[in-house]
Amino acid sequence: MFEANQLSVAIWLPIIGAIAVLATGNDQRAGLARVLALLVSIVTFLVTLLLYTGFDKASAKLQYIEDTPWISALNINYSLGIDGIALLLILLTSFITIIVIISAWKVIREKVAQYMAAFLIMEGLMIGVFSATDAILFYVFWEAMLIPMFLIIGIWGGPNRIYATIKFFLYTLLGSLLMLVALVYLYFAGNGSFALADLYTIKLTLAEQIWIFLAFFMAFAVKIPMFPVHTWLPDAHVEAPTGGSVVLAAIMLKMGAYGFIRFNLPITPDASHTLSGFIIALSLIAIVYIAMVALAQTDMKKLIAYSSISHMGFVTLGLFVFNKMAIEGAVIQMISHGFISGAMFLCVGVLYDRMHTRKMSDYGGVANTMPKFAAFMMLFAMANAGLPGTSGFVGEFLVILGVFQVNVWYAIIAGTTLVLGAAYTLWMYKRVIFGAINNKNVETLNDITNREGLYLLILTITVLVMGLWPAPFLDVIHTSVDRVLALSSVTKL
Repeated sequence: MFEANQLSVAIWLPIIGAIAVLATGNDQRAGLARVLALLVSIVTFLVTLLLYTGFDKASAKLQYIEDTPWISALNINYSLGIDGIALLLILLTSFITIIVIISAWKVIREKVAQYMAAFLIMEGLMIGVFSATDAILFYVFWEAMLIPMFLIIGIWGGPNRIYATIKFFLYTLLGSLLMLVALVYLYFAGNGSFALADLYTIKLTLAEQIWIFLAFFMAFAVKIPMFPVHTWLPDAHVEAPTGGSVVLAAIMLKMGAYGFIRFNLPITPDASHTLSGFIIALSLIAIVYIAMVALAQTDMKKLIAYSSISHMGFVTLGLFVFNKMAIEGAVIQMISHGFISGAMFLCVGVLYDRMHTRKMSDYGGVANTMPKFAAFMMLFAMANAGLPGTSGFVGEFLVILGVFQVNVWYAIIAGTTLVLGAAYTLWMYKRVIFGAINNKNVETLNDITNREGLYLLILTITVLVMGLWPAPFLDVIHTSVDRVLALSSVTKL
């Protein structure tokens, strides 16, 4: 029974667990809410880990398939199944949720049960997005996921949280409505089915494909976010609590890229090739221009937020050059960025909890009072800059190599981010960590606690393991990437 419904268990266990956490009541029982949330997140991670251990890496077919009628009148099913790409993203989701819960252990002191429950619900819904093989089920998970994040920013966020939440919600909702329109069109253009496998076989003219591609593009480009629909992200990051920023950067941004893989490339292959130059241009602008914008930031969270947009440009660039190495690099970049960006936001959170400011000018000389923290942040800063031996190097290097095989100039332009990334990351690190102590409050800072050291150490291990031994991550996606390339090959119209 468990093996046949493993994906459903991974989706609904955290959601049911969230209800149990909410049942603990008010903040007088906050300790129970924390422990219960951590236990649920750990068990969920173990369930997703079993997905990895039982996954057949040699097969290109979807695995752990579940298919149950849901809305029979419209031929909508509760259909689940994953390939290697989805598997890695599910593992990332369950792993990051544990880190977020540990990081909020002492920081969140009001509405603790509600905070923990919101992240557990969001975890289940995000796993649902990566697992759904029915387009409407995908859409339901996709939209429902906005609600807990909306609440997390709106309730536990900063002073301008209402503005940030409304902007975040409107951008993502409007883009998603266009996706729904495209799905309805495909339903009637095909055989009256929302199953992704059926949508992949629909014969469309190039004009139809272009319109559907653009509808999907708006939904997924906003989520990544791509230039020029990226402006909601810095505001959301600045106002979100640390845990919200971590999940937003580590997981939610990846859903846009995953949408391109699941919808744009296989459903509209001809349009994907026709418009690839447009996507590549936007990706290169994001990589270079947004990196320069990051150089101009004085707020640490904003700098890391713009850094995320620049790094995600590598992902879309890798996907739309239709090269196996580049696509594999894009997938690895998604996972690596999840670890590194999450770690960077957690480091900012550690400082903010002590100083209640994110301005770099308010710091300086932190290494004098927080040497352990300085060591951890140095590693994550170097990983963010793409240092060989860290996970940040693997994905970007594969993308550049793959792009080089297609167009040398694209690779050269993309390669500039290795310089710009090092510039803005190390500039921030130097101003915050090194130099003389300019703020008397820095003199009184205490180094990281055991709890903070625990989650930073866990992320350190993942960044180094992935950087030094990427084979376990690459082996599981080889056949899945082959399948993506086969489905996205140009058809004869």
